[in-house]
Amino acid sequence: MKRSDFAYQLPAELIAQAPLPERSASRLLELPATGRCQDRDMRELPALLAAGDLLVFNDTRVLPARLFARKATGGRAEILIERVTGPFQVRAMLGVSKKPRPGDRLALTDGSGVQVTGRDGGFFDLVFDSDLPLAQRLENLGSMPLPPYINRPADAGDEQRYQTVFAREPGAVAAPTAGLHFDGALLAALRDCGIELGHVTLHVGAGTFQPVRADDIREHRMHSEWINVGADLCAQIAQTRARGGRVVAVGTTVVRALESARQGGEGISPYAGETNIFIFPGYRFASVDALVTNFHLPESTLLMLVSAFAGRERVLAAYRHAVRSRYRFFSYGDAMLVWRRQD
Repeated sequence: MKRSDFAYQLPAELIAQAPLPERSASRLLELPATGRCQDRDMRELPALLAAGDLLVFNDTRVLPARLFARKATGGRAEILIERVTGPFQVRAMLGVSKKPRPGDRLALTDGSGVQVTGRDGGFFDLVFDSDLPLAQRLENLGSMPLPPYINRPADAGDEQRYQTVFAREPGAVAAPTAGLHFDGALLAALRDCGIELGHVTLHVGAGTFQPVRADDIREHRMHSEWINVGADLCAQIAQTRARGGRVVAVGTTVVRALESARQGGEGISPYAGETNIFIFPGYRFASVDALVTNFHLPESTLLMLVSAFAGRERVLAAYRHAVRSRYRFFSYGDAMLVWRRQD
């Protein structure tokens, strides 16, 4: 398939620039396994699921991963951490007029610095001065790494709202945005309906925003991300299947984590490590029955995954409906509930 097979027209004013006042006030477009999409809202989700179903969330926590610095020449630089690789080491993208070389230093706004130790394609390996733990330095100097399509600087509100209410494992540099729609009241309503909740961890990297550059999507190579699918969740999934319940992934990151944990079989096994799984039409799913997800960028790997899950033509038709109906798009936008197509 070609990259252009996943294009659609989106008016710029539909790209949400800020969250709604309440997390669960978002609209929800349901795409059933067959038939037309239905306009709903997030607070209807408990009624759309059934007792015995299992919702799986990504519990990664977003780091304040955007930092500002200056080169030795005085020129400005922006550091966007892609992942933490050691106690004081990170891999990052650099916004600079001229790319630095190994050995060059950048001065941070508190007077400390980082040294460039290597480069791999568009990413740079950096080592921070070690007088403070890296987590503390990021808390002191960093800001929330809002996506490039949000045309404003991060503010104090983003520190809370670009983070899920169940975030607990630090390591992401982009939010698992489907989880942003869930607040305490909605989670309680789901439990009251007999719906179980489980968690995986996938530390979302900055590479999630990298475009597909190959015309033939089979030539695209995904960035690698760290995941942890624990034994407790594997037991929850097995129990859900045994009682006839359904597994509902909250976000494409959860789908990628669970499908990575198949390890060649139909069941899910505990797994902690790297994944670069790329899911596009033709892929056969085994772990997930439904997906709660945001609306994704044209020609993106995330849209390709959703298209594999529900059918490309049906997904693009749902997107056209969402545009006509003025849904809000991308990270701070509205959501979809997508049921897996019946093969």
